[in-house]
Amino acid sequence: MNIPLLDLKAQFQPLREEILAAIQTVCDEQGFVLGPRVVAFEEAIGKYIGAKYAIGCASGSDALLLSLMAMGVKAGDEVITIPFTFFATAAAASRLGAKPVFVDIQRDTFNIDPTLIERAITPRTKAIIPVHLFGQCADMAAINQIAKRKNIYVIEDACQAIGASQENKRAGILGDTGCFSFFPSKNLGGFGDGGLITTNDKALADSMAMLRVHGSQVRYLHEAIGFNSRLDALQAAVLQVKLKYLDQWTEGRRRNAERYRQLFAQTKLVDRVLLPPTVAGNFHVYNQYTVRVEKRDELRAFLKEKGVGTEVYYPLPMHLQNCYRDLGHQKGSFPVSEQAAEAVMSLPIYPELTETQQSYVVEMIAEFYRRA
Repeated sequence: MNIPLLDLKAQFQPLREEILAAIQTVCDEQGFVLGPRVVAFEEAIGKYIGAKYAIGCASGSDALLLSLMAMGVKAGDEVITIPFTFFATAAAASRLGAKPVFVDIQRDTFNIDPTLIERAITPRTKAIIPVHLFGQCADMAAINQIAKRKNIYVIEDACQAIGASQENKRAGILGDTGCFSFFPSKNLGGFGDGGLITTNDKALADSMAMLRVHGSQVRYLHEAIGFNSRLDALQAAVLQVKLKYLDQWTEGRRRNAERYRQLFAQTKLVDRVLLPPTVAGNFHVYNQYTVRVEKRDELRAFLKEKGVGTEVYYPLPMHLQNCYRDLGHQKGSFPVSEQAAEAVMSLPIYPELTETQQSYVVEMIAEFYRRA
């Protein structure tokens, strides 16, 4: 049996005609950059999230950068985030000359540990970027309480958490801005790169909308030093088709997560395979189904032989990356993140995954540990 980590063809085929028709419409209109298709998508996804403003951009990475720029983050400032995440989170601060200040994660959720944030704050701290890693929201109530007291911006890195919520409020309106990615592997993925920022703050929205077009509100007249980060109309058209199915796909992911829980419960591998928890009040959307396992690398090699796709998100925390060696961190600086990097493994969780395929995945994991 061959079970990929993600099967985009299985998602595309049922929507083939609808998506191709949307693409054809854009081709007929010959409007490819921003324009009415992007505006329509921004309005639709803003309504879905519950945000007053939604600003399309070129990528999730740019969404983070635009947020920081609109907040006035500059060289010498500090931005708090986690070391156990994709590179773009910390890099957004670095690109502005700001310093990423890392705070370790919670062992169970992989999200930022709010009890460690306050000691990382200095007079130079301008923003906190909690990452809703793998599709589950960070503890935003605790984070916002600290940020409000310290007068610090909060930027949600919700690139893996479209549709997630906390206490019935969607990711993207839990902080000052919310940043989303439409990379093809995301729960709402385009046919290439794309991103979005949401906010309820008009001043921030206006600034980000201007900065994404070279700091211009009127063509060839520039109010600020921005850059080119516009969402293409083709991507917006594809995403608007897919948005209609997002809740259905999310329920499929959640159903598969529950099935994994039931299947693993039957294997008696509780000490060897630690499943992702769901925090009370959180609606987890499972962009990744990430488990902690013993003998991770050997298990992955075994599963590959058996036709099961897996991935490690993420094998090396940011504080140990070569590009951040000047920050002075060493192995042991953020032990929970380091332990996660050595033990995590993501399993197939896409909505089209069948019961038979899931049973096979769990059976192969159980077989590995019987042999180990």
